[in-house]
Amino acid sequence: MKILVLNCGSSSIKYQLFSMTNRVVIAKGGIEKLGMKGSFLKHVRQDGQVVVFEGEILDHKIGVEYILGVLTSKKHGCLKSLAELDAVGHRVVHGGERFNSSVLLTEDVLAEVTKCIDIAPLHNPPNLKGIRAMEELIPGIQQVGVFDTAFHQTMEPKAYMYGIPYVLYKKHGVRRYGFHGTSHRYVSKRACELLGVDYNTRKIISCHLGNGASVAAIKNGKSFDTSMGFTPVEGLVMGTRSGDLDVGVVLYIMEKEEIGIRSANTLFNKHAGMLGITGISSDMREIETAKANGNELAALALDMYNYKVKKYIGSYIAAMGGLDILILTGGIGENASTTREGICCDLDFLGISLDYEKNKGFRSEGIISTPESKVKIMVVPTDEELVIALDTEEIVNALKK
Repeated sequence: MKILVLNCGSSSIKYQLFSMTNRVVIAKGGIEKLGMKGSFLKHVRQDGQVVVFEGEILDHKIGVEYILGVLTSKKHGCLKSLAELDAVGHRVVHGGERFNSSVLLTEDVLAEVTKCIDIAPLHNPPNLKGIRAMEELIPGIQQVGVFDTAFHQTMEPKAYMYGIPYVLYKKHGVRRYGFHGTSHRYVSKRACELLGVDYNTRKIISCHLGNGASVAAIKNGKSFDTSMGFTPVEGLVMGTRSGDLDVGVVLYIMEKEEIGIRSANTLFNKHAGMLGITGISSDMREIETAKANGNELAALALDMYNYKVKKYIGSYIAAMGGLDILILTGGIGENASTTREGICCDLDFLGISLDYEKNKGFRSEGIISTPESKVKIMVVPTDEELVIALDTEEIVNALKK
């Protein structure tokens, strides 16, 4: 079975083509600057050949056409025809309260995804455009939606409710949903596979640390709590997002700066976080370099970042009543050894003991805690695309029975 995985953003489309027989990626790539001047498609084959196509890629339908075209091209492709493609799996950011697992995309499902646009205006519209484009270009192909929010639907009301009038939850669905669920699900299961332990009996904390970042508490195979909330802006300090913020601060800044809702939304989502604190960049590597050169704001931002992650770890250990496995993943979690050290240091009293020498330069998959550590500290590279492909395969195969 061959499955195409699509992740459609507002100005980009990422894709991976899987051969599910041996679970390998036979082609991958992405479109950048979609709908803008200078748009291009970068395509990478399994043999490592890279080709870049530049052109006017005006919308998602044209973008998907480009992708299907390169996948079937005689010179650069890996499919003889589109008939070889068995199904398409889509990353869908918000599924609201309706979906607690991946599903076949029907008109009923898409109607529910459309209803979630109000609470995910930046993400669900491009997700839907990718789905509709594929419908038009390959009529009848089976498509599966894998929701970022689905994994966290096991949270109890005490974890997902806000301290606001209950009527606002019932009327508008204002509650904590959580995101990065596909990543947290994958790395937590993968960690237990590597350790040879039962996923359904473990207390796990997963730290997905990238430009967007979140922490999830996973108890006995289910999401127990997570740092992101109604939107992805809640929780940790991120690349350009503020993270947890007093509502009074938002109102105060809006009044003092005389800005409206749209400007405030842009401020706290695009110009805050590590970029806002340092005034340098949202890229941790650039901030690390600035700190090494004596930049005090860079040092402050990194201290804040590590401190916030550490606070969430401590609170989730208390909430779950212990911890067996601590996972670090995402671009930062997988590659930034200094960040991992800053988060894990001084936690020995909780049974979390980092092997500082092993952690330095660690870039693979495995344990970075000391042999004596009661909690296993692990680096587990995330693979959300593989999860989407596996869920798609499972759902499509079930329909054949």
